[in-house]
Amino acid sequence: MDVQNTDTHDDAVLIRHDPFNLRGLFAPIAQDLGLELVGVEFHPGTRAVVRVFIDRELLGVTVDDCADMSRAISALLDVEDPIPGQYTLEVSSPGFDRPLFKLSDFVRFSGESARIRLHRPLAGGWAGMAPAAPGARPQRNFSGTLRGVEGRDVLLAVDEETVLRLPFADIDKAHLDPDLKPV
Repeated sequence: MDVQNTDTHDDAVLIRHDPFNLRGLFAPIAQDLGLELVGVEFHPGTRAVVRVFIDRELLGVTVDDCADMSRAISALLDVEDPIPGQYTLEVSSPGFDRPLFKLSDFVRFSGESARIRLHRPLAGGWAGMAPAAPGARPQRNFSGTLRGVEGRDVLLAVDEETVLRLPFADIDKAHLDPDLKPV
């Protein structure tokens, strides 16, 4: 079942890991540098981390691109100061196991293997899942092949016959899961 996004104008973003709306601050910088802002993650704690993922269509990013973006973001953060306390800024390419932040990412990478973690475990019988077998444990982590988006549900084929409908709003984290085994 190959399904495309039924609403391509909707580009909702997973914001759970971006409580300060850093994406909104950083997007114009990335655009000015000719880069795609793939996503932003904030990890709080005694050693807080702001992780920024950038890419460039067809060419990918270089170390110089990451350094330029890091300098520009650092200057902006010094002026805006949206994050309380100390933190470490990391800027990198999304890598082979590219994180998926936007609803459009799930359409763009349709046909690719992915891993998706939900905020809370879900029992079977929910949103396209088969009824739970007696004694089956609720599940929060899923892996399979992306089949696009329908409305605001991400479609994930977990086997030849089962395509799950996972509400985008319930996704905690998602990333591509490339098969890097030699052929």
